[in-house]
Amino acid sequence: MAKMSIEPLFDNVLVKPMKGEDVLPSGIALPDTAKEKPQMGLVMAIGPGIKNEDGDTIPMVVSVGNKVLYKKWGGQEVKVLGEEWMIVEQKEILAIVKE
Repeated sequence: MAKMSIEPLFDNVLVKPMKGEDVLPSGIALPDTAKEKPQMGLVMAIGPGIKNEDGDTIPMVVSVGNKVLYKKWGGQEVKVLGEEWMIVEQKEILAIVKE
């Protein structure tokens, strides 16, 4: 299989969504149609940032490897090696999850 490299542009972030819950705490198994769209994922790649009015680059806040929460309906789904990933703007990322 060919190796693929995706480099987001501007302040875009490539996120690999984490799997949603398959079974509720009560033990009920959820079908795919009832599962919530994931809002948490792992940052796989980041863009260089955007420039402000003075031409200075605004640095990115997130880093590759961060676990993040992002807006439920934000971003653009893309297929990466057969998996559904997301490209979101940095402003659509709500939080960095620290464990």
